[in-house]
Parts: sequence; C-alpha cells; structure tokens
Amino acid sequence: MKDDHNKAAEHHESAAKSHRAAAEAHGRDDHAKGKEHSTQAQQHAQNASDHSKTAHAKSTQQQQK
Repeated sequence: MKDDHNKAAEHHESAAKSHRAAAEAHGRDDHAKGKEHSTQAQQHAQNASDHSKTAHAKSTQQQQK
C-alpha cells in the first residue's frame, strides 16, 4: 500500500512539472510543445489516480480484516 501511495505521489509531481512546462511553452507561443506537455501531464495525472485508487482499495481491505 505504501508503494502505491509513493507511486501516486511521484506521478502527481511529474504531472505538476509537465503542467508547468506546458504553461511556459504556451507563454512562448510554442503551442505544439505546450500541447505535448499537457498530454504528458494528463497521462501522469491518470497514473497517479490509478495508484491512489489501488492504495485506497488496499487500505479499505485491511480495515475490514
């Protein structure tokens, strides 16, 4: 369970970095690069969500024992 929480946190951090990179690219009017970073951010956010859900499910299972 701890591993899933750590993986979720890592993906959240990666998503934040990608969001910042996208904002910077859009600020330079490099919209192609901005879109690329936005897509990466969405993928990291989805992975973070998946790991978070897995950790929550494992936590719930342990509480029921």
